[in-house]
Amino acid sequence: MPPGITQFDGTILPTNRASDVSNVLEARNTLGKRLRELRLRAGLSGRELAESLSWARSKVSKLENGQQTPTDNDIRAWTGATGSGNEAESLLVSLHTLEVQHADWQRILRTGIRPRQNKLAELDQQTKLFRAFEVTVIPGLLQTPGYARARFAESIRWLKVPNDIDEAVQGRIARQEILHRPDKRFHFVLTEAALRYRLCPPDVTLSQLGHLISLTALPNVRLGVIGFDTQYVTSPWHGFWIYDNDRVLVETMSAALDLRQPAEIELYSGAFEQLAAVASYGRSARAIINRAIDDLEPEVADGSD
Repeated sequence: MPPGITQFDGTILPTNRASDVSNVLEARNTLGKRLRELRLRAGLSGRELAESLSWARSKVSKLENGQQTPTDNDIRAWTGATGSGNEAESLLVSLHTLEVQHADWQRILRTGIRPRQNKLAELDQQTKLFRAFEVTVIPGLLQTPGYARARFAESIRWLKVPNDIDEAVQGRIARQEILHRPDKRFHFVLTEAALRYRLCPPDVTLSQLGHLISLTALPNVRLGVIGFDTQYVTSPWHGFWIYDNDRVLVETMSAALDLRQPAEIELYSGAFEQLAAVASYGRSARAIINRAIDDLEPEVADGSD
């Protein structure tokens, strides 16, 4: 796969003509071209349109070139100023389709992190089969409160969103009740790197690793770990979650991708199966986790002296 976009957790999100970010960018570019056509049809220059709307001229350029996603009000103002109000509804449909597929974190988390957990809890209830691959972090449904707190603190610091960290941690832990539902099945695949990255204090990581060991006993949870010495068939470009065969969620540095095209779901399902096929399970997976624990325990013990 070609190089791509850096994800929020430091991994790489590849661009691919069949999926991922490229579809989002193409959709935004297509919307921008339609806006430009309406302006040209009205006989307006970019400067004239910007002045009529009291906008910066650069905003017109960014919208037309797909560098900025318009708002509902932008669409209505544009169609009004170009005498094409009859086009507003179809443009709004295109915009809302784009927003479902690509939602930036500033918009998703504008009222805090807990509402996002509530939305995911709703999706959890609708899903029967969860398949998740993570490169650098422990999946949210498997996180301890301390580990979850560290992850949320980073998001709050990086994205400068409202600090509702206590409520967010409560929401994530409450979601984990679903792991004990016999009508749900979970298949998690992690890289060994996800066990060892220093994303929180050593004692928190140690507790998290111990929690993973205990989760391997759940009858409806399959936990695979890809060790450092494993030969990959598919590159571990970035983490992703597959919900039944309905959608794939991918988190990038700036946005959440909600991919629902059959070709996209098929692509990710195939990648997951190849990654899962080289993972270790059961006793072998626990051995990889225990090695990470053994390497970390002396550091935690020294810190307690």
